[in-house]
Amino acid sequence: MRRTKEESEKTREDLLNAAVRIFSEKGVARSTLDEIAKAAGVTRGAVYWHFENKTQIFEALHERLHRPFVDMILEDLEKDHPEPMVQLRDLCIQIMLDLEKDEQRQQTLILFFMKSDYSGDLAPYKDKHREKKAESMRLFKRYIEKAKKAGKLNTQADPELLTQCISCFMKGILFEYLDNPEGFDIENKAPKLISLFFNTLELEKH
Repeated sequence: MRRTKEESEKTREDLLNAAVRIFSEKGVARSTLDEIAKAAGVTRGAVYWHFENKTQIFEALHERLHRPFVDMILEDLEKDHPEPMVQLRDLCIQIMLDLEKDEQRQQTLILFFMKSDYSGDLAPYKDKHREKKAESMRLFKRYIEKAKKAGKLNTQADPELLTQCISCFMKGILFEYLDNPEGFDIENKAPKLISLFFNTLELEKH
C-alpha cells in the first residue's frame, strides 16, 4: 500500500515536471493532456487520475512553487532573532542559493514569471495568484515590523514601502538569473547584491 502511494506521488510529480516542459515550449492553451502524458511516460488515464484538466495542472504547479516558499518563511519567522533585518537578508540569500540548485523550480518560475499571460482559461487564476503573492508580501512585512518594533529601524520607516522595495529588488535578481543562467553567477552575485541592498536600509535607523 505504501509503495502504491509512493508510486502515485511519483507519477504526479512526473506529470507536473512534464507539464512545465510542455507548457513552456507550446504555451498552456496549445498544449494537450496527451502530450503531457507522453512526456511523463504515462497513460492519459494516469493524468486523469490526478488532474481533471490543464488548468488544474497549471494551478498545481503554482501551488508547488508557492507553498514550500511560504512554509520556509513561516518556519524562519518562528525563530527569535535579535536582528530581524539581518534575518530577512539571510532568508533572501538562502532563497536565491536554493534556487540555483533546483532546476525544476527554475523552469517553473520561468513559466509563471516570463511565459504566462493569464488569458483564456487561465484568466480566473490571475487574482488567485496575486493573492498568493500578497500572502508572501505580508510575511516579508512581518520581519520589517519586528525590526521597527525592536528599534532597529527609524520610527518613520514605512514597512509597506520597504516590503515592496525588497520584493522589486528580488524580482530583479530573479529576472537577470532566469533570463541568462549561464551569464549570471547567482551563487556568487546574489549574496553580494542582497547584502549591498540591505546595507542601504541601515540608513533607515537614523
